Amino acid sequence: MKKFVMAALGGTVAGIVATTQIAGPLLAQESTKSGSVYEQLDLFGDIFERIRAQYVEEVDASELIEAAIDGMLTSLDPHSSYLSPDDAEQMRVQTRGEFGGLGIEVTQEDGFVKVVSPIDGTPADEAGMEAGDFITHVDGESLLGLTLDKAVEMMRGPVGSEIIITVVREGETEPFDVSIIRDTIKLTAVRTRTEGESVVLRITTFNDQTMPNLESGLKEQIEAAGGIDSINGIVLDLRNNPGGLLTQAIKVSDAFLEKGEIVSTRGRNVEDGERFNATAGDLAEGKPIVVLINGGSASASEIVAGALQDHRRAVVVGTKSFGKGSVQTVMPLRGDGAMRLTTARYYTPSGRSIQALGVSPDIVVAQPRRTPATEEEEEASAAARTRSEADLRGRLNNDSLSEDEVRQIEEDRAKAEKAAELREQDYQLAYAIDILRGLSKLGPNE
Repeated sequence: MKKFVMAALGGTVAGIVATTQIAGPLLAQESTKSGSVYEQLDLFGDIFERIRAQYVEEVDASELIEAAIDGMLTSLDPHSSYLSPDDAEQMRVQTRGEFGGLGIEVTQEDGFVKVVSPIDGTPADEAGMEAGDFITHVDGESLLGLTLDKAVEMMRGPVGSEIIITVVREGETEPFDVSIIRDTIKLTAVRTRTEGESVVLRITTFNDQTMPNLESGLKEQIEAAGGIDSINGIVLDLRNNPGGLLTQAIKVSDAFLEKGEIVSTRGRNVEDGERFNATAGDLAEGKPIVVLINGGSASASEIVAGALQDHRRAVVVGTKSFGKGSVQTVMPLRGDGAMRLTTARYYTPSGRSIQALGVSPDIVVAQPRRTPATEEEEEASAAARTRSEADLRGRLNNDSLSEDEVRQIEEDRAKAEKAAELREQDYQLAYAIDILRGLSKLGPNE
């Protein structure tokens, strides 16, 4: 059966029963263990039959079995789980980039659903959901004690229907409700644009579209700028990117590395470990790269950030990433279902695991919360920005510059002021672009 290896949030489990013949004193020991296992399976059968026969309401036998399987898998770790036929199909659709829902990636912590990240341009993003939010209730019903799959099921519903989510957020004294209208989620894996002389590649997820989108988008921006020599570098924005396909994370890393290891995976058995290496070719042609991460950057995002950081190919800016350092393998099962099983840990080129630790940025830059300024503060700030020597009555003229030189200085100043305006909208991105601008001013070593 075909296996899909994922580095995204989630998990699944598979069990294989093998029979072997063992000679000597180990035979009795194995028999004892087998006997214990079969006794527990008999106990499960007894409980199953009691429920079918005596539970207060009639129950669906297949649903009981699915719940038992899912319980076995979810007891292993937060990312292993059983996927019913419907869930397995939805996962396959999501990997292709379009699915129905809120547009939010979640995990489970302390019995509650925790937001890993809202997906750009989705209903959850537009409603103001943030990475790190805890969802405690859905339409007034508590999620405490439910499995993650059951909680997610409660959040599903017809496109166009409303859902009320109760949120607990750090920095807020009281829980609050958020209204979201369900919609069809169409993921754009990579959004590209140019800010000044810097190309910004915003990767929202790692699916089948990611690498093709990145290549075409970067090519378009470079051509529009007049060639690679007309840009000063690239910002790779991985903030609130919850991960996706391991293969795509490797391809994105390889796109900016000429050689060396990208990532290695190690399973329970040493022989199952794998190493993935870069091939020659750098889409950025050696231009500086700044990678942006935050607490919503997980899994595949952390593979890319860790690889570029370890090879000193990029400066990593932002806040500590989520810290999911495990790989899930999605294994198809009979009846069109599947299970997502954690099969390995991954390690960055330097051999470090980011499991539960995350990728630490080279430069810590938090995104400040926007607070509306008073009218008096805005006027005072504007006055401070515009008052200069040129405004003083009777000031001396500058006699050392030609009109063309003065015009060039004014154009450069206008560009700098436009870049500064970005800080009001996205402080972290503006900081990354400032780094690229500063590096471009240094010039080549002689």
